[in-house]
Amino acid sequence: MCLAVPGKIVEIRDERGTRMATIDFDGIHKDICLAYLPEIEVGDYAIVHVGFAISQVDEVSALETLAMFRELGILDEELGPEPASTEPAAGEGAGGG
Repeated sequence: MCLAVPGKIVEIRDERGTRMATIDFDGIHKDICLAYLPEIEVGDYAIVHVGFAISQVDEVSALETLAMFRELGILDEELGPEPASTEPAAGEGAGGG
């Protein structure tokens, strides 16, 4: 499933001419592109889909939606925890079994 999820802009930066941001989705932080929302600022809320902020939204609507997603168990499914290392643990890997 690929939902558009609201989050709060916590940092904005320029990466080689592209406005990028760190956004907080109810405690989960992700990097997103702000190319479609050039006027958005730190502290604003945006709807994010596949790594792009696509629409600005008010705080009340964003928080209600996040609470509903969390209650339904959708938020973790959509955003997941931060990726873990893909390196094999000591003793694992090719021929380590």
